[in-house]
Amino acid sequence: MRLLEGQVALVTGAGGGIGRGIALRFAERGAAGVVVHCRTSVAAAEEVAVRVRELGARATVLRADLRDEEACHRLVREAAEWGGRLDSLVNNAGVQPVQALAAMSADEWREVVDANVSSVFACTQAAAEVMSEGGGGSVTHIASIEAGHPAAGHAHYSAAKAAVVMHARSAALEYGPLGLRVNSVSPGLIDREGLTGDWPEGVERWLGKAPLGRLGRPEDVGDACAFLASPLASWITGQDLVVDGGVSARPTW
Repeated sequence: MRLLEGQVALVTGAGGGIGRGIALRFAERGAAGVVVHCRTSVAAAEEVAVRVRELGARATVLRADLRDEEACHRLVREAAEWGGRLDSLVNNAGVQPVQALAAMSADEWREVVDANVSSVFACTQAAAEVMSEGGGGSVTHIASIEAGHPAAGHAHYSAAKAAVVMHARSAALEYGPLGLRVNSVSPGLIDREGLTGDWPEGVERWLGKAPLGRLGRPEDVGDACAFLASPLASWITGQDLVVDGGVSARPTW
């Protein structure tokens, strides 16, 4: 299914994990070019770019520290210049530290907000300028089910992801007349190398609660993003697509 035939996409934080899954899915679904963004993981990002090329799409790696507003705007401009246009942006980059709320400093709070929310604001603003000149496009934020289901030690992360969901709705409202669709995807627990060994009790609890009986995979998130960027979602904007194997449907009482 070449849903994204001819598109040029920018995926932030695409050096590994979920970002890698998104970038590869865009290539598999027919994107003409994928810009693989990273901050420090250049070698991993280059590996993703190689795989994207093997799947038949053009690829390039661009570095930027998305905590810096100008760096966000520069990244988007360079992506559009490389591709000749920009059709899709996936705001995936972010951080997820663990810190008890009572012991959290304001600097620790701001670090998570800047990496997870301020970067989304700036990249989307920059993309709106570029995409509106080309007739529109799609922006997808990677949020989390923690936006509505907080976990101990994740107060800053949960609050940031809740803000990301609301930013998507607000951006959909204000950028819609410019031809932009803005949505968010909220993943559940996504598998990664070493996760079961690092957090066996959490994985066991998840598997016992998820109706579909498995962890998520990066490509599951990639499929959701590809759908939202495709013509199949041409009348979908301001929505949050939950990709969690049904765990959010489990009663909490």
